Amino acid sequence: MWKYLDIHSMHRLEKTANTEEMREVLAELLGLSCPEQSLKEAITLDLFSHALIFCRQQGFSLEQTSTACALLQDLHKACVATPLGNVEECYRYFISVLFCHGVRRPPFSINLFREEQLLALADYVVNTYFRHFKLYKYVFTPQVRLDLSLTYMGLQPPKLLPEEETEKGGEEVEQGISPQEEPETGVQPEPEPEPSEVSSLQAYIRTQMNKELRQLQQLMEEQLQASEERLSSKLTTLERPFQPPSGKGKNKTK
Repeated sequence: MWKYLDIHSMHRLEKTANTEEMREVLAELLGLSCPEQSLKEAITLDLFSHALIFCRQQGFSLEQTSTACALLQDLHKACVATPLGNVEECYRYFISVLFCHGVRRPPFSINLFREEQLLALADYVVNTYFRHFKLYKYVFTPQVRLDLSLTYMGLQPPKLLPEEETEKGGEEVEQGISPQEEPETGVQPEPEPEPSEVSSLQAYIRTQMNKELRQLQQLMEEQLQASEERLSSKLTTLERPFQPPSGKGKNKTK
């Protein structure tokens, strides 16, 4: 309660006469400088302005409206905290925090919302935010790119260009050292691999890396698909009307 929109902010929003004035005041309270030019700020303003309209239609009090907006904002922060798919974690987090405001068990929870208000708020968030969860994540999370740098162990460094060899030879002459005057050692230098061997090694490693990346991508897609199916089944279950179990009170026949 009063986490993001305090009591003075709620009084300012309550005094607005129309939707446009309410959006202007809300943009100022949320720190949105220019929602007309910023896509993210425009989406944020639409998200919370529609939430305020919903709270007014449900007849929520100032405390309930402030708490509902705080729940939605914390849910949005949990969504955009990572570019990975975390829809199930966000759903469990929202339900747990929502129930903390529907049961009186101080200091862990308070009964700020009635049962029908909790159900209405849960249905609204599910049908508006979770139905467009991927769109919010796409807009508000940065795109992740993977850059690979391969180092081949046991290979000699690349040969210098002719210009670099000339410059290096000139420096050795200036210092009075000649390549022919270098002392011989008993250790023979290792033969450098031929260019064909290096290219074949690089091609083999590139092929194996592409194979592993394809398998990893397929695994991630399967996990995301399974997660979406589980969430859709949960949403479908929540949208069904509650039916009391039949057969209560009937006598059992021997």
